[in-house]
Amino acid sequence: MAQRLTLHPDNPQPRLLRQAASLLQGGGVLAVPTDSSYALVCQIDDKDAAQALRQIRAVDDRHHLTLLCRDLSELASYARVDNAQFRRLKLGTPGPFTFILEATKEVPRRLSHPSRRTIGLRVPDHAVTQALLAEHGGPLLATTLIPPGETEPLNDADDIDSHFGKRLAVIIDAGACPMQPTTVVDMSDDSAPVIVRIGQGDPALLGLDA
Repeated sequence: MAQRLTLHPDNPQPRLLRQAASLLQGGGVLAVPTDSSYALVCQIDDKDAAQALRQIRAVDDRHHLTLLCRDLSELASYARVDNAQFRRLKLGTPGPFTFILEATKEVPRRLSHPSRRTIGLRVPDHAVTQALLAEHGGPLLATTLIPPGETEPLNDADDIDSHFGKRLAVIIDAGACPMQPTTVVDMSDDSAPVIVRIGQGDPALLGLDA
């Protein structure tokens, strides 16, 4: 069964963050709150954990997974962007947006889209997630916590526990999140950005029409 860690949503307890980060480093998949909805996260370089994350969501390798980053300083290792793209990224970070970008050669092929060589990138605006990323010391692999066969993400730690408690290492309970997933914007080529999904983020903040 998953451990349940109750963290303050604005001032998360360092001891509990260290405990969660330790379980991540041990190969665990965690349910964590974000500024859009709860998400599943694991280490980037743990192949087994990434596979477990996909199995929990019941998605294949064509489903975009996302890199959760603390800020855009971590971007260059994982994605290629020009100056115009970077300016647009700054408008939406931190915030409830996922950007699909051209992956660099450093990104393991199993983490990028199998035919397009793209990767999703997101900088969440949530104190608990940001603190966990800082404690972990690098980006995490993530996907929205939507149960298989459903369209809405889970928003409550009790619901997450009843659905997935036996398959998770930790559920971080920091209260309810918004019920919408992120807004997804494809910026993976030189053409105009394409809104793939409207969610919590307002495209107008990026200078885009919905």
